Amino acid sequence: MSGDLLAIGLGLVAGIVSGLLGVGGGTLFVPTLLALGLSQRSAEATSLLAILPTVAAGAWSQQRYGNVRWRPALVVGVSSVGGVVGGVLAAEALPEVALRRLFAVLLLAVAAQITFRALQRP
Repeated sequence: MSGDLLAIGLGLVAGIVSGLLGVGGGTLFVPTLLALGLSQRSAEATSLLAILPTVAAGAWSQQRYGNVRWRPALVVGVSSVGGVVGGVLAAEALPEVALRRLFAVLLLAVAAQITFRALQRP
């Protein structure tokens, strides 16, 4: 039961941060799911499903403010389906430790990009 409560709490925090900062859910959900004891593959797969309600709620809320640009969203969303299939095939072919390291590199790259952009703006 305590694992469920921890998952609920971390889900709420991840949702708040995603809605507030527009941070990709995977960068928050995957580390959270790893902390809950899932394997890297299971955390990535579970994160993909867990992101759906977050995306739906966020897009619906932002659409009410007129912030959603539907055409680019649909183009990126539809075209990403092929990339997801390729990514899943690659993830299944790689050892678990390689996936974890690649995810760590992704998080470092995201952190570096955010830092760089923050330092460039007055």
